[in-house]
Amino acid sequence: MTVPMTEHGHRPAGEGALIGASVGRREDPRLLAGRGRFTDDVQLPGMLHAQFVRSTVAHGAVTSIDLSAVLEVPGVVAAFTAEDLALADITARLGRPLTEFVPTAMPVLARDRVRYVGEPLAVVVARDAYAVEDGLEAARVTYEARRPVTCEEQALAPGAPLVHDEATANTLLDVSMFASEGIDDTFDEAPCVVRVETRTGRQNALPLETRGVVASWDAREEQLLLQTSTQVPHQVRTVAARCLGLDERAVRVLVPDMGGGFGQKCVVGREEIAVGAAALRLDRPVKWIEDRKDALTASFLARQQHYDVRAAFDGDGRILGLDAAIVCDMGAYSCYPFTAGIEPLMASAEVPGVYKVPAYRVRARAVTTNKAPTAPYRGVSRPQYVMVMERLFERAARQLGLDPVEIRRRNLITDFPYTGVNNITYDPGSYLESLNLCERVLRDEGWYGTKETAAAEGRNIGIGFSCFSERTGYGSAAFAQRKMEVVPGFDISEVRMDTSGALVVTTGTMSHGQSHETTMAQIAADELGLDIAKVRIHQGDTDRITYGWGTFASRSIAIGGSAIRLAAGRLGDKLKLIAASRWDVPPEDLELGRGLVRHPSDGSTLTYEELADIAYLKAHLLPKGVEPGLAATATFDVFNDGTFSNATHGVVVELHEGTGQVEILRYVCVEDCGVAINPQVVEGQTRGGIAQGIAGALFEQVTYDEQGEPSAVSFMEYKVPTAQEIPEVSIHHLETPCAFTETGAKGVGEGGTIGAPAAVLNAVNDGLLRTGVELNDTPITPETVVNALEQQR
Repeated sequence: MTVPMTEHGHRPAGEGALIGASVGRREDPRLLAGRGRFTDDVQLPGMLHAQFVRSTVAHGAVTSIDLSAVLEVPGVVAAFTAEDLALADITARLGRPLTEFVPTAMPVLARDRVRYVGEPLAVVVARDAYAVEDGLEAARVTYEARRPVTCEEQALAPGAPLVHDEATANTLLDVSMFASEGIDDTFDEAPCVVRVETRTGRQNALPLETRGVVASWDAREEQLLLQTSTQVPHQVRTVAARCLGLDERAVRVLVPDMGGGFGQKCVVGREEIAVGAAALRLDRPVKWIEDRKDALTASFLARQQHYDVRAAFDGDGRILGLDAAIVCDMGAYSCYPFTAGIEPLMASAEVPGVYKVPAYRVRARAVTTNKAPTAPYRGVSRPQYVMVMERLFERAARQLGLDPVEIRRRNLITDFPYTGVNNITYDPGSYLESLNLCERVLRDEGWYGTKETAAAEGRNIGIGFSCFSERTGYGSAAFAQRKMEVVPGFDISEVRMDTSGALVVTTGTMSHGQSHETTMAQIAADELGLDIAKVRIHQGDTDRITYGWGTFASRSIAIGGSAIRLAAGRLGDKLKLIAASRWDVPPEDLELGRGLVRHPSDGSTLTYEELADIAYLKAHLLPKGVEPGLAATATFDVFNDGTFSNATHGVVVELHEGTGQVEILRYVCVEDCGVAINPQVVEGQTRGGIAQGIAGALFEQVTYDEQGEPSAVSFMEYKVPTAQEIPEVSIHHLETPCAFTETGAKGVGEGGTIGAPAAVLNAVNDGLLRTGVELNDTPITPETVVNALEQQR
């Protein structure tokens, strides 16, 4: 397949020396040598330290907050409640009627009511991190406790306590987006109907660096500076300004190096705003770094979802219809800007996935409970709905006597572009090719024979697959379909060349480990034919970047990278114009490369430095109509349904009946993310995503007791897999370039996480097949396996 040319006619991605090359990560020398600068590394003169008095009950009225003893603690400087700071609430909204969506205000500090254990009630500020902890111990809060709502069933039960008075039946979102005509008849007449009900555990995204912020007032600029660990700096600026009653110009957000985010940091946190308010009140810098206990219990969580789905098939195993009911436990509040609709809206729109589903009906709900609120986490509903779809195909294959791989082959989308029953148009991908290659790899390695041999010996080895797509490059049109009040989508890039021929590139995306300093520089340097060492990427500064939506939903390379390539191309056009005027030749005849503009006939050249000298220092030599300077700006957006990466994961596991242990023996991933800007980075993203997917499948879960107290307060209770539990992953690449991104690239950041739970779950069930046990919920812990086997016996 060919890659489209850019709007400027410069060479397509993949033909240059940099696009498609595994260039070493430019971030690594700084980070590996300990020269990274993270939020907690920020030190300012006179800086104070903050922590939060948090609710100890899950649901109740606040009858009193007594901070008088706090102020007597040595080293404590101040303590503030909601009444002291008088901040506006954070309210995320959808443009939907109240019958579909109920907006709920999230106060920066809780006032008269608390809705989950860990909700911030007051902020204590002290001279050092030790004194502030002593101050917290002296705070006294009294409550009139109410019965908490700790699960979906309690939330929806008649007469249940209301988490928010305005949200009847504890429902924040209730939508029925699709209902194909005649779908009931389809199920009534189908030769085969299967039903799968799945539940997934509540998880923590668990970035290595917890959340944090350093707030300070810049008197010279009359500006509040928030140095914070966030994926969305411009959104933090907007919310901070609105809550504090400031013009946006008076707030600057600057993001230091960031140690992971995974979606937890792509929403605006209350603590960032409260610390900013404290810094303004005290006219001194204030730092807050979230400790690990608060990160595990009071930060944004994710994932807890319940699917009840039926699928109708004909006698040959071709799907006829899909009927889904989805309930997502979103915790106590809507996150900003995505709202509590982020997971149910994602799921309901995309459940059919990579399969040709002719009829579809879905109802999706977001319920509110007395638990820490939910934010997006790598994959956002796709690990869950892919899991239920793959379980449906496995069950239908058994019922119809078909091979599980063959039933998938009969249903995968193969003709592109394909517009599904969900009104989404899928651009070209390699759905069938990836499945075939993944199966072939496992067969060629002899795993099917190993499985048969093990069965004869009484051992339980299973093989499982998952086929899926990863919708990436969501533009304004895709987010507008959700009726968001705040509509993300576009990205803006500016490319500037100085008189030395060096390049500064700005991007509105925000790296938190994705290697943007490398991959974005590759795109700009490749477009201009420039040494990558002369390219510098700037991100995460709301004063230097015009505007940006940050990094989430695998949008950075697809959208941000496209904006960079467009801007670099326009700068290249200007270089050609200046050179053409010196030689009196048409600019379109000139070529760029190796830091030179080359004459089309005699081979003479002008260096970028020479042309920059004219643009800045000898502007009288510029051709008529060409402005001084060398800078170009471009905006990129996607006005269709986005671009779809795809993959197939194949997993081999062995189950040890005595202990319930699930051991992963082999993991194969066949992925297609279009043009891989940097294959090494793609593989790193894929392996990291798979590790997090395995974590959700087998290990991680936050549970709550009847009083709404979270169980996982440390890594003793919240079980995170180590290198010992994560297998070596074999990755195979296919390439179907995207026709409408400027580089041919699609996103890749979430795919590993999306496919892993389904593949692992299918492998486990294949291994358990002879026992009669079937598992459909995650995580699959050793206790889960042992208990299921005992019940079966």
